[in-house]
Amino acid sequence: YGHSNQLRQARAMGDYLIVGVHTDEEIAKHKGPPVFTQEERYKMVQAIKWVDEIAPGAPYVTTLETLDKYNCDFCVHGDDITLTIDGKDTYEEVKTAGRYRECKRTQGVSTTDLVGRMLLMTKAHHSNIDEDLDYWKHTDNFGKGPKGHSPWTGVSQFLQTSQKIIQFASGKEPQPGDTIIYVAGAFDLFHTGHVDFLEKVHQLAEKPYIIAGLHFDQEVNRYKGKNYPIMNIHERTLSVLACRYVSEVVIGAPYAVTADLLDHFRVTLVCHGMTEVVPDKDGSDPYEEPKRRGIFQLVDSGSNLTTDLIVQRIIKNRLEFEARNQKKEAKELAVLEAMKRLEEQK
Repeated sequence: YGHSNQLRQARAMGDYLIVGVHTDEEIAKHKGPPVFTQEERYKMVQAIKWVDEIAPGAPYVTTLETLDKYNCDFCVHGDDITLTIDGKDTYEEVKTAGRYRECKRTQGVSTTDLVGRMLLMTKAHHSNIDEDLDYWKHTDNFGKGPKGHSPWTGVSQFLQTSQKIIQFASGKEPQPGDTIIYVAGAFDLFHTGHVDFLEKVHQLAEKPYIIAGLHFDQEVNRYKGKNYPIMNIHERTLSVLACRYVSEVVIGAPYAVTADLLDHFRVTLVCHGMTEVVPDKDGSDPYEEPKRRGIFQLVDSGSNLTTDLIVQRIIKNRLEFEARNQKKEAKELAVLEAMKRLEEQK
């Protein structure tokens, strides 16, 4: 949702927004291995409602040649400076030419912070950390940043406001003739699996109006376990609202899809993906009412990507990173010992 907010601000500065997305190779060279593949990232960015077009395989350093190739008047970036592997400003050329604009960075979110939450595997990011001894035990596990603070705190400093929700919301009411479709879930770490599902749901009607019900953190934790959700309810709300296929979000939707909910929103169709449906606290089927009305439909997104798989990718990347470091350290130590022996022989 931090990326989405940047794109929302950029779109407001002009009439047509083209988003350059780097290849896996470019990211690996300058930043380290990406979590999502380039194809997944192309799809994710294209699904954000403020994006008109994407430029796949965009160079890491933005040049005037790139802007001219896509007939862009200027480019936009957040107010955090990005540097190449050799420490140069990636926007130096376009800044000098006066074809650069800046937007505000979204406070309280970063990819690093989200990665840290996954690595910690603690509930601290959406609970009271003063009482969470597990949190304090693991804060130093993954190294510290340049100022001595651990970048892996797992605690989001993002503060939700009504203004932020208004900026992300479509503000469109359902119109006569619209098919009102209700979907519900955690929608945690909003990813291409979610996008594929929502796109398929969107294709079920000529004039779809999709309402996404988001469960509260405690409810998600009940049926997902471990440290889920990674993102809290406020963060998940913005992530889902940024998707072009979603018209409205119910924040803290009930787990069971009740008659009251269906009547209140005048729901025509209720959809669920191919993932397991965990029974409600009392053991009942949360989709019992829509099934009774004959308005329930399973939708196969065709994607096997899940939040769990993303977490596994993160952990795998981290373990590979640690293994490389250990190997490097062992090699350096062996060289030092060899040099020490040579000195002693002299």
